Amino acid sequence: MSNDVVEERNGLWLLFAWMIAVAATLTALFIGEIVGQTPCNLCWFQRIFMFPLAIILGIAAFRSDSSIKFYALPLVGLGAAIAFFHTLIYFGLIEEAIIPCTRAGPSCAGEAMTILGSVPLPLASLIAFAAIGGLLFLCRPGVYR
Repeated sequence: MSNDVVEERNGLWLLFAWMIAVAATLTALFIGEIVGQTPCNLCWFQRIFMFPLAIILGIAAFRSDSSIKFYALPLVGLGAAIAFFHTLIYFGLIEEAIIPCTRAGPSCAGEAMTILGSVPLPLASLIAFAAIGGLLFLCRPGVYR
């Protein structure tokens, strides 16, 4: 496969990964700032790992720079781990080892923690991190501009 084809595919995978990161970032900002739902502690940590991805993946997509995966995958892995833990708590599969929500703060249960009344926010976050990670794994290394 020629270098140009690999570079074009890398750019496409990075573009899709960037679009997911931007959509997740804008959704989190919409829920917090427009809807007014205060994020719990675990949601904050997930945002800490997602928000920079919206910036660095955009730059990498513009440059078709597949080396970004070495910088982005740690963010994806840590964010996905927190989202996975949060999802397990949401579905009651594990006991809360930590208390992600204060009594006076936001709740991690109920319809307020869902998108369109059916997809829990922690699960949506986990899906976004997993999709970004999968797209980064599709990028072939060694193609630089």
